[in-house]
Amino acid sequence: MGMGTVVAILGSSPREPGASMVVGPNGEVVGSVSGGCVEAAVYELSREAAATGRPVLVRYGIAGADPYAPALTCGGSLDVFASPVSAETFPGLDAVARDVDTGRPVAVATVVEHPDADVVGRRLVIRPQPGIPAPLELLRAGSRGLHGGRIIDSLTADARSLLAAGRSECLSYGPEGEQCGEGTRVFVQSFAPPPRMLVFGAIDYAAAVARIGNFLGYRVTVCDARPLFATRDRFPGAADVVVDWPHRYLQREAQAGNLDSRTVVCVLTHDPKFDVPLLLLALRLPRMAYVGAMGSRHTHLERLERLRAAGLTDSELSRLSSPVGLDLGGRTPEETAVSIAAEIIATRSGGSGVRLRDLDEATIHPAG
Repeated sequence: MGMGTVVAILGSSPREPGASMVVGPNGEVVGSVSGGCVEAAVYELSREAAATGRPVLVRYGIAGADPYAPALTCGGSLDVFASPVSAETFPGLDAVARDVDTGRPVAVATVVEHPDADVVGRRLVIRPQPGIPAPLELLRAGSRGLHGGRIIDSLTADARSLLAAGRSECLSYGPEGEQCGEGTRVFVQSFAPPPRMLVFGAIDYAAAVARIGNFLGYRVTVCDARPLFATRDRFPGAADVVVDWPHRYLQREAQAGNLDSRTVVCVLTHDPKFDVPLLLLALRLPRMAYVGAMGSRHTHLERLERLRAAGLTDSELSRLSSPVGLDLGGRTPEETAVSIAAEIIATRSGGSGVRLRDLDEATIHPAG
């Protein structure tokens, strides 16, 4: 097989680092790297890498003098690394596939640029737990720049940080293993479990939020203290439906280490006996990606008074998105869910939430 992977973007790009296209032995294709702009070129590049056994790094930018040359139309550029993928070129592939299939976090670091051409394409599998990552020999064999292990040590630490954040990124190292050096570029592709969305309040709006959260790739949990409402039949879009007091469940998940910087919390109960203890905890936990609470403007102001009276500071309250969602003018549960999802996406990406036609910037996609 051959695989083409976006390892870096510059400026506006339709896909993020890690987007991949796999070309099978019979020419079948799975995945995408650009949403259409350079798909055909990357397909041929990946087939050639599989046939020759030689990896290659190619940059695609805006159209030049040749109008028929593969290029992006969004104004940015992307680096694509194409390489053969097999049990011979990647002995750890089966183990990585098992990790991904079972939801265990794992990162694959691939050398995409190096003074020694024989080192390009070598891979290192990195897992979160301390210890020696394996198989180290993939990087060390035949490598002039990595024999001392300095780059491997730096790379292992950097890759674990990226894996914890669920991010994929191309890193540069100097000969002594220093970050941002010159000579070696390594792409770290993180395969982290899906980020979590915790929806509190088993109401119709929660069912719609659970569906759209699942659509966006979150692992959704719906939690409510009332067993009459928190049932599997009412929330088919959720991975888990939990009957418990919201703050007690959140505390248990935090203590178990099941929350991280990608976790989003949607509080839809708008009932003080549930909201206040839950938000007191959520806004004091290490920073999560998003904490939003539903309710009218009047409910919001009363809630702030209760939270301040309970001891939350203005800094802690500034993390709260309330009333939840963007101003889309929607009213139904489904429209409200779109509004909440839009705010989560805008918060994550730094988007403004205004209409694209009213923006003066030249590009649409976030800059890399």
